[in-house]
Amino acid sequence: MPDPTRRRRADARRNHERLLAEAEAVFREQGTEASLERIARRAGVAIGTLYAHFPNRRALLGALLRDRHEALFALGDELRSAAGPPFAALVRWMRAAAEHGAVYDGLAQELLGSLDDQGSELHAACARLSAAGRALTERAVDAGAIRADATADDVFALVSAAAWLRARTPDEARAERLLGVVFDGLRP
Repeated sequence: MPDPTRRRRADARRNHERLLAEAEAVFREQGTEASLERIARRAGVAIGTLYAHFPNRRALLGALLRDRHEALFALGDELRSAAGPPFAALVRWMRAAAEHGAVYDGLAQELLGSLDDQGSELHAACARLSAAGRALTERAVDAGAIRADATADDVFALVSAAAWLRARTPDEARAERLLGVVFDGLRP
């Protein structure tokens, strides 16, 4: 006779995977403020099942972004330990962070909001990403590669603006040109 607990665990895993797949699709279509009920419905489960797996929107986003965060952590570690030009390292970081924040419309705001929300599923990841950006900014300032009055908070605001723009414009060339303007504006 089959073990009923094994079946539930397999069903729970399938539900978890379906919820993540549908959340990915819905957030790409509608942004991070999309209806969680719609995600559950598209996954073929009740909203209570979604909340059993992900107690809130940020928990769901944290699960979706886990692999992307790991890639950014690795890039941040690489750039902080590299001996290359500080400006190039900061630009590479800003570009990667902006692209990450543009994965879903509204994601940059969610990430920034989670920095102040220590109970958030995204808080630890955002704090680690923030530390990398802060270190790269300070290194660039110390080397005279960017304006002496530029702060990490300025850089985060610019990255958020770039992510907002990237999420809303299909014109990749325009987004790249505007990023170039941002990078040039950081120069001393």
